[in-house]
Amino acid sequence: MKSGFVNIFGRPNAGKSTLLNALMGEKLAIVSHKVQTTRHRIKAILTNPGYQIVFSDTPGIIEPRYKLHEKMMQAVKGSLEDADVALLITDARENPEESNVIFTFLNLKAPALVIINKSDAVSEEDIKKATAFFKAQPYCREVIVISALKKKGIEGLLASILNLLPEGPAFYEGDDISDLPTKFFVGELIREKIFLLYGEEIPYHATVLIQEFKEKTTLIKIVADIIVQRETQKGIILGEGGKMIKQLGTLARKDIEEFLGSKVFLELFVKVRPKWRDNEMQLKEYGY
Repeated sequence: MKSGFVNIFGRPNAGKSTLLNALMGEKLAIVSHKVQTTRHRIKAILTNPGYQIVFSDTPGIIEPRYKLHEKMMQAVKGSLEDADVALLITDARENPEESNVIFTFLNLKAPALVIINKSDAVSEEDIKKATAFFKAQPYCREVIVISALKKKGIEGLLASILNLLPEGPAFYEGDDISDLPTKFFVGELIREKIFLLYGEEIPYHATVLIQEFKEKTTLIKIVADIIVQRETQKGIILGEGGKMIKQLGTLARKDIEEFLGSKVFLELFVKVRPKWRDNEMQLKEYGY
């Protein structure tokens, strides 16, 4: 059979998480129109007769400004080291030169497919120019044009990945679709709603810690802390009379129930931890 690690790289907001979800046919990575939503390396296991692909969604490549950013870039570095195939994703609406700087900087050892995403947002002429540009780059094996959101071009991409994958045994037994615990995905679904509901600053200063995950007879009880850096941020998360956190809880619970296939009782608390993004011990506690 064919098996290997296929890792996704690109600038923030190029569509890495949407692509991972499209390839898996299931929502594993959270998605937001805001940049730097992904903080962890998320491995997703696609097993079919004849092949097993272990995909990795990685954080967008940025210049680190604090310890959390450093951890995110370490996740990217780890993905570079074990990739059998690299997927280099670029937003069709952006200047190809900008993505090219990042792709060249990666100094890839693995064969690379350049993926022009959001193709439905630009003209055929723009696609032709971008395709010609990337085909001329030394790291590029093939250029594939897709729309991850609309799942256009995904089957062709999968075929190109399989062409490059080595023969080998499966890395994972059974039908698991990730090596990460369920609690991780529950925390991510709550964090996604923070990106959805709050302004520019709050999502980048917040993280989520699952304190309790108990499967009862009729439902699953989940208790989660939303960690922020300042009291003012806590006030914004709660909203007047707790209005905002209720909305957050309702939206998150709906997605978590869909993900788990079970009724959920979700309790949310907001905790202030000053400068947690630069605190090594706290970052470890929060799973970074």
